[in-house]
Amino acid sequence: MNIEIRNTVSTDLARLSALDHSINSDYVWQLDLQRDAGQISVSLREIRLPRTIRIEYPRPPSELPDTWHIRPMMSVMNGMEAIAYVRLTDVIVPHAVWITDVVVGRPVRGQGIGQKLINAAEDWGLQRGLRKSIIEVQSKNAPTIKMVQKLGFEFCGYSDQYYASRDVALFYSRNIY
Repeated sequence: MNIEIRNTVSTDLARLSALDHSINSDYVWQLDLQRDAGQISVSLREIRLPRTIRIEYPRPPSELPDTWHIRPMMSVMNGMEAIAYVRLTDVIVPHAVWITDVVVGRPVRGQGIGQKLINAAEDWGLQRGLRKSIIEVQSKNAPTIKMVQKLGFEFCGYSDQYYASRDVALFYSRNIY
């Protein structure tokens, strides 16, 4: 496969929206929050599910064409075929590139394309003098959580009911150089 990572253009949007954004997972990350006088404890546990579940993407892909100009996007192209994308911004956290979406089409998952997109997003950040990358992931998206942990990202926070679907977002970060 001969892939190219480049800035997204408007003609890519229909193909990117048509990608299968859902994932299958055998695990979820469960958030446990305990409050005691003078102390709050948060723990995350990976829970094996009794069966594989299909998880829909937390943002409607149909809205992609209407919002692509708000946040920069990079597309992965295989010839004229759009096979993946990443959305990012540098306005949420000072000195950090915030990666909001990493979507890889189902036929090419598991081939390192997600990692290449994250590296491209970090290169984009380095060109702007940023020193950290932060990625947000649904707590149900065990495959992406495993990938970012493998890449050396560390858990740095969460937000309950972050997505319109009311799913929990987990945040991971790492320094970039």
